[in-house]
Amino acid sequence: MLLFDSAKHVLLTFFTHSSSALMYSGTDFLLKPVFVRGFSASLHLVLLLVLFLSWVWKKLRVSVSRSSVESKERLKNRGVLWYKLTFVCCLGVSVFNLVFCLLSYFYWYRNGWSDEKLVTLFDFVLRTLGWGAISVYLHTHFLNTAEQKFPLLLRVWWGSYMSVSCYCLVIDIVLCKNHVSLPIQYLVSDVVSVIGGFFFCYLGFVKRREGEDTLLQEPLLNGNSNVSDDVGSSIKSKGADNVTPYSNAGLFCLFTFSWMGSLIAVGNKKTLDLEDVPQLDNADSVVGAFPIFRSKLQAEGCVGSGVTTLKLVKALVWSAWKEILITGLLALLYTIASYVGPYLIDTFVQYLNGKREFENEGFVLVSVFFFAKLVECLSRRNWFFRLQQVGIRIRAVLVAMVYNKGLTLSCQSKQGHSSGEIINFMTVDAERVGDFSWYMHDLWIVLVQVALALVILYKNLGLASIATLLATIIVMLANFPLGRLQEKFQDKLMESKDKRMKTTSEILRNMRILKLQGWEMKFLSKIVELRKSEAGWLKKYVYTSAMTSFVFWGAPTFVSVATFGACTLLGIPLESGKILSALATFRILQEPIYNLPDTISMIIQTKVSLDRIASFLCLDDLQTDVIEVQPRGSSDTAIDIVDANFSWDISSPNQTLRDINLKVFHGMRVAVCGTVGSGKSSLLSCILGEVPKISGNLKLCGTKAYVAQSPWIQSGKIEDNILFGKEMDRERYDRVLEACSLKKDLEILSFGDQTVIGERGINLSGGQKQRIQIARALYQDADIYLFDDPFSAVDAHTGSHLFKEVLLGALNSKTVVYVTHQVEFLPAADLILVMKDGKITQAGKYTEILNSGTDFMELVGAHKQALSALDSIEDGPVSEKISTSKESCSASSNGGVAKNEKHQDVQNDKANDVAEAKGQLVQEEEREKGRVGFSVYWKYITTAYGGALVPFILLAQILFQILQIGSNYWMAWATPVSEDAKSPVGGSTLIIVYVALSVGSSFCILGRATLLVTAGYKTASILFNKMHLCIFHAPMSFFDATPSGRIINRASTDQSALDMNIPYQVGAFAFSMIQLLGIIIVMSQVAWQVFLVFIPVIATSIWYQQYYIPSARELSRLVGVSKAPVIQHFAETISGSTTIRSFDQETRFRDTNMKLNDAYSRPKFHIAGAMEWLCFRLDMLSSITFAFSLIFLISIPKGLIDPAIAGLAVTYGLNLNTLQAWVIWNLCNLENKIISVERILQYTCIPSEPPLVLEENRPKRSWPSHGEVDICGLQVRYAPQMPLVLRGLTCTFPGGMKTGIVGRTGSGKSTLIQTLFRIVEPAAGQIMIDGINILSIGLHDLRSRLSIIPQDPTMFEGTVRSNLDPLEEYTDEEIWEALDKSQLGDEVRKKEEKLDSKVTENGENWSMGQRQLVCLGRVLLKKSKVLVLDEATASVDTATDNLIQQTLRQHFSDCTVITIAHRITSVIDSDMVLLLNNGLIEEYDSPSKLLENKSSSFAQLVAEYSVRSNSSFEK
Repeated sequence: MLLFDSAKHVLLTFFTHSSSALMYSGTDFLLKPVFVRGFSASLHLVLLLVLFLSWVWKKLRVSVSRSSVESKERLKNRGVLWYKLTFVCCLGVSVFNLVFCLLSYFYWYRNGWSDEKLVTLFDFVLRTLGWGAISVYLHTHFLNTAEQKFPLLLRVWWGSYMSVSCYCLVIDIVLCKNHVSLPIQYLVSDVVSVIGGFFFCYLGFVKRREGEDTLLQEPLLNGNSNVSDDVGSSIKSKGADNVTPYSNAGLFCLFTFSWMGSLIAVGNKKTLDLEDVPQLDNADSVVGAFPIFRSKLQAEGCVGSGVTTLKLVKALVWSAWKEILITGLLALLYTIASYVGPYLIDTFVQYLNGKREFENEGFVLVSVFFFAKLVECLSRRNWFFRLQQVGIRIRAVLVAMVYNKGLTLSCQSKQGHSSGEIINFMTVDAERVGDFSWYMHDLWIVLVQVALALVILYKNLGLASIATLLATIIVMLANFPLGRLQEKFQDKLMESKDKRMKTTSEILRNMRILKLQGWEMKFLSKIVELRKSEAGWLKKYVYTSAMTSFVFWGAPTFVSVATFGACTLLGIPLESGKILSALATFRILQEPIYNLPDTISMIIQTKVSLDRIASFLCLDDLQTDVIEVQPRGSSDTAIDIVDANFSWDISSPNQTLRDINLKVFHGMRVAVCGTVGSGKSSLLSCILGEVPKISGNLKLCGTKAYVAQSPWIQSGKIEDNILFGKEMDRERYDRVLEACSLKKDLEILSFGDQTVIGERGINLSGGQKQRIQIARALYQDADIYLFDDPFSAVDAHTGSHLFKEVLLGALNSKTVVYVTHQVEFLPAADLILVMKDGKITQAGKYTEILNSGTDFMELVGAHKQALSALDSIEDGPVSEKISTSKESCSASSNGGVAKNEKHQDVQNDKANDVAEAKGQLVQEEEREKGRVGFSVYWKYITTAYGGALVPFILLAQILFQILQIGSNYWMAWATPVSEDAKSPVGGSTLIIVYVALSVGSSFCILGRATLLVTAGYKTASILFNKMHLCIFHAPMSFFDATPSGRIINRASTDQSALDMNIPYQVGAFAFSMIQLLGIIIVMSQVAWQVFLVFIPVIATSIWYQQYYIPSARELSRLVGVSKAPVIQHFAETISGSTTIRSFDQETRFRDTNMKLNDAYSRPKFHIAGAMEWLCFRLDMLSSITFAFSLIFLISIPKGLIDPAIAGLAVTYGLNLNTLQAWVIWNLCNLENKIISVERILQYTCIPSEPPLVLEENRPKRSWPSHGEVDICGLQVRYAPQMPLVLRGLTCTFPGGMKTGIVGRTGSGKSTLIQTLFRIVEPAAGQIMIDGINILSIGLHDLRSRLSIIPQDPTMFEGTVRSNLDPLEEYTDEEIWEALDKSQLGDEVRKKEEKLDSKVTENGENWSMGQRQLVCLGRVLLKKSKVLVLDEATASVDTATDNLIQQTLRQHFSDCTVITIAHRITSVIDSDMVLLLNNGLIEEYDSPSKLLENKSSSFAQLVAEYSVRSNSSFEK
């Protein structure tokens, strides 16, 4: 109403003056400022009306849909017509007029009004609105039209504006010449208007011509005017090729973070991808930073195991000393600037009270306050950014260091640290050391801040400042016991987390076997138990931190009570100005004191992490002197071992290999054979230099290639796995594929050799993985080849093909050492080594050693015994059939037979269809797009107790805020403004009320901190359990398509954020909001006019925040997504380090790690830049608000407001920019961090397997009693959109009989077994076991009643007992009995701890064959009626295979045994044989009947095997 009246008065004044002027002298009135200003105001009013009418007209008009071509034209117009610059200039003119309007208002409010001043103010208001409206018009007009020039309306207006501005400036000059006094703002305003007018006229009338020419040429220049389909795709993703603009930004850009503008702009127009994020500058990239760090570390004398924490810290500091020095200087500058405000508050209160030192003192004070804020803002933002920059660099070099160490670790050291633990060094410890950069300067800054605070307090309160010092020291000392407790809990927390992560990664690796055995819930309970012990330490840790929080939020209160109490005792007079200065000082001192517990606990955590990293870097590397490498071609001997003894464990008295003497000449083929556990693989490992040498000599001449017994395949393309870092030579590549029978497999896969292999080769069968390994070795073209039994994982036909093509063909001229269990491959060797108990017991050619010793005789005898089962086949007719059989089978089998049906026999068919449906099996990790949904926040805060604690937490914070403001208000009100004024209350009352309010506020903080950590802890626990339950209930297909790195990332990094960060982050946002509202209320109590500035500033802040958040959010998600590949690559490197070293590929792997590391650092670096970009702009806005409130306070006539309360408003206002930035920062940080919750919630919604137990339909305890398996019309597919793999099988496996399943690759053997265990659910048909449909009972009831010996023998870390009986159902006697039956009893009795003997990760301290025997022990314990053998004897020698078969015949004679085998001998004595072909039953009968019919497919397979076994493969 008041505003309306003043506007009416202005208009009346203007028109009265105009009419009276016209009545008098002809032109005098034209020179009157009131006319000039009024005329200008009228013009702007007309403009507003025209713009309004134009807007209404547009709305009423039916909008015509624009073609997409027009929108493309429009994009070009923006560039051509300087659209952006024009828009910014119009907005600038509006803001300029707003500033002048406010300044004039405050100035004239104090010095009195006149008609002329009212008209001028009205002019400024209309100019602000007019130019603001033009900005909006420009923005909307150019969004909705495809015009090629500025609208006529705008050009007319700019011409008019130019004329009026020039007229005004001329009048100003005329009046100045006539010595008429003019307010300075008239002249400044008119000069700016003329400059603006010239610029707009240039754009509207001159620049237009150039624009039109450009438009004519553009399509010709581009060749195609259809540049893009939309704004998003028009922005080219050049980020990945460009180096960040930071690297060549100027000083102004660096200070204001303008170099971030381009990326934030891109993020606003499209969803950011990693390609959009620029590369790091060389100094920040790990490629540039790591060599510097390494050289500094070497300069410290840290070679091998000499790394200490101190030396590590020194090297880190020296590698980033420049940045550390700059951040130190910025921190000092910030600290000094932040104390200017408290220092001047007393002077300001005295000024408001009427005590003036000199003229214009108020404006000088405001200028100093504003300048100090400016310096504070600039230094703080750059300080924080550079700290993060240092942190990113430090984290990257530590990760590179840990990775490099992981590549060179000895096997002994590796056994002490599982891959999970080593990954934790990288994901948790290096990350924490990087985060410490935030706290780097805090310790000495605290001292500077305390010293400056004491100086200010001494100036105001004299000797009472000593009480402040003592109180501060007491508070800081109180922190030490709490700090020590936190260190202890942190240590224990990390230890228990390591254990949990180690178990989790092992379980994820072996999930298939757990599901087959029905053990997954037992192993989940293991993880839950480990989490319980971790949660125990977590609980102690968070409650200690709540206590720390209470002590330190109470600290400023304690310090101020001590100080003011000392003043009362010492009789020092308390004045409101001095009190406010002291309170402002305490508030700043509060920050370092608040942060001190964080700093101390961070120092503790960082020390723990650095100790862990240093101790890891001190571990023993592989001995470098094991092998004496001779130059290529310098010797005839390829391998020369003389009197050598080797031992995996140097401290153990039992040596692994004893008295080894071996001489292998170039081009020789050496076969190594022996029983399970005799040391065959260890012999190859010692040639590779993996086994520590105790004595003797080992010389190698030439390069080497190695094929491991367990295939190691990298996730990535098949082609990359074969090339393994070498350049593509198409001819050689094709030869290698041909030799390894891979051509057919690649034809079946829809992406051929570009198929992306899942983690650990999950989407390949065992045979395919093995052949890819062989192809990798073959392609390397090395001199010495070492094969560790690669033929066991492939079927008979492919095994012989590989042996012929690879060993006898492609490697004919190379030195080859091969371990084999297949006796038929021995005659081809130039030298056969027979091993037993770590010694070479016999050596020589096949014929030489056949009769010279018992060990070799045993092996050959066992082989002959296995073949005797085939005697019933007559040799003659079969040989005749061989050629035809080969021809008939070659079309279907030659290339692809080797696929050994391991897990997904049909992955080929699968891949075909996936190509059309979804592409590769392993998809890019999904990440949510756009804003984090409110539901994520809501789920998070309501997870614990349904959100019941949230209102209490907020209430505690609100009470704290009210009591704190109340205590400060009380001190300001109850103390006199100056010495001569009377105090309203007595000294003791003053202190007692203050203490009461302060103590109350401290207890609110205690309540708040306790409730917050309780809710946070409970939420973390609930979400942990939910996520793990969902993961363990997920079907096997989920694990096949999800690399374990992704799951581990959520279980470690995201869970850590949930445990330690997010509760505090959510709390900090709510608390800072409440504090900001408190400040606004206090400031508006003094001067509501501040809202005139505050509202637009808040609106601008929110706009900035909205502009920034899309980029920040996506960058944060990119950090999450780009972390998994680093972890996965690390995990793969650790498991395949032997292979990597054997091919001398360490350098390439280090480079890849660095690239992945930089890909993770890039979004992290730019998040830091984006955050400071935003905070800098918010700081500037709040500094302007603060300056305006000060100008308003000095403009108010004296006596209109209580100086003490005004001083209180200023005291709070000093904190305004920090707090406003803190609110926005917390909001953004919360949205970045809450992504961890979002990622965990993703994994609480995984579709589940069918129920584990159906209570209403549980089979009897004795089921299955007979073991008859009845299959009827069984159809199976792997996914709804994929083709059938089993296409209607109907057959019966009789109870108590032995059935063998055979068939070529892709026939569906393994799929049938997986369906039997319901790893894959049938699409149609049914399987009945003893009359019960397996689909009608729970999964656990089914799987626990069936037994399986899988192809990949799996052992878990733990003991022999826990491996045989994880569910703890059997007695020791039963376990020993099972061990004896499986031929392992004696082996285990040899060990000191017997059944409690240690089993390391993956059972690596047991040989492959021994692991297979443990699997046999498991089924002997279980005594199921139905037993499945899936290639169960592939990894053992023939003698052990015969033993296993004998054991099975003896102990499972009355059971149904279903066998899938490559060795025909394993199925030849079956009661029935089922031959599958392409998902259908081709033959099903007893072996003898099938063999009678010589044309049967089974008879041909047997013939093929016996020919291979009888042939000697001799040269």
